[in-house]
Amino acid sequence: IFLKWSLFKSFSNSITCFSLQQKVLSNKMATHFNRDDPLAGLPPQKVFEKGYKPVFEDNLKKEEALLTLKTTFENNLKKNVNLQRVSCPMFVTKRSGFNDNLNGTERPATFAPRDFEDIKLEVPFSLAKWKRWALHYYKVPAGKGVVTDFRGLRCDDDVDFTHSLYVDQWDWEKVMDPSERNVEYLKETVKNVYKSVVDTEEAVCEEFGYDAILPKELVFATTEEMIEKYPTATPKEREDILCKEHGAVFLMGIGGLKSDGTLKHDGRAPDYDDWTTPRPDGGHGINGDLLVWNPLLEMSFELSSMGIRVNPEILEKQLDLCECNERKEYIWHQMLLDGTLPQTIGGGIGQSRLSQFMLRCAHIGEVQHGWYNPEEVALLKENNIRLLGLGEFEEDPMAKSLHQAADPSS
Repeated sequence: IFLKWSLFKSFSNSITCFSLQQKVLSNKMATHFNRDDPLAGLPPQKVFEKGYKPVFEDNLKKEEALLTLKTTFENNLKKNVNLQRVSCPMFVTKRSGFNDNLNGTERPATFAPRDFEDIKLEVPFSLAKWKRWALHYYKVPAGKGVVTDFRGLRCDDDVDFTHSLYVDQWDWEKVMDPSERNVEYLKETVKNVYKSVVDTEEAVCEEFGYDAILPKELVFATTEEMIEKYPTATPKEREDILCKEHGAVFLMGIGGLKSDGTLKHDGRAPDYDDWTTPRPDGGHGINGDLLVWNPLLEMSFELSSMGIRVNPEILEKQLDLCECNERKEYIWHQMLLDGTLPQTIGGGIGQSRLSQFMLRCAHIGEVQHGWYNPEEVALLKENNIRLLGLGEFEEDPMAKSLHQAADPSS
């Protein structure tokens, strides 16, 4: 009876948290995706009008470039940020609380082991929580961190030319001294990450014979100053303005609400990035997004999200703001609140997203194997945008026989 009551209580609290997150998400976010458009996943019309010609028309050559890019970037990132590669899980238990909640509304891919049907395992959205625990597990000292080759599923993502159901990213996390929870340390780390990006682009372009386009220097901006300058613009429009002017920008202060209750810029879960700590410039949040200008798509292009993570005090505050206090009962949250987990900075860098940008591709499906709207796939083919592997193949009507139930009468 007690167990049933505890589960009911947890479920009820989760509904409250879910409802609040839904309210937040009803505000405009930094996205171009229009759910009312049946072909919302296509690249901008300008790409078709200009006549798209891929840099890599030979898929085998493109695979060679992908391997070079990913190997080079991971090595640069490990060197510049002082990270060590470690292995990582493909699934975690639901009750552990180790899965990333993203915006709090997405459904995880869930399954049960055959002989343990009461156990629910989830494919992580990211390793935002796990990797902070991993630093404790591996006893990583301050000034050093870990990076993983993460693969996940996001069933509720908007599937378009920059997003897919399949997630591959370098999930990294680094131990820092609590005294370094400030903007200066954030900027120093961001610059090292960006240097890894620039050095990789130069190496790939030199090897495969085309021009690098990223600026050497990164510009820092805040969501608050952009709202003040462009109060009527959408978050995505503000990002476009910034990136078109500067080429590469780190936009600080992602997450949280404005005084009128609307989303400040974009959504963030309450239990990893710190989006409430005051900054010297008057804004809030010691986190941000790494954005670049994509001349092929003629739009801003997010490469990474990163930030200084919550400490016990900020976790309590952000859970309360989001009405998600039930999460304090999870193992991971208890370990953070009692000081077991170290203070960290971390982020995720999309492998396919970085590859799409550096290999000058119009669609993310050109650099990863995924599933996309069949109507859109047909239009992409007509415009010389060929998706990788089975991404552009239609379903085989005979294949359903492979998935018949075991009962022969069915």
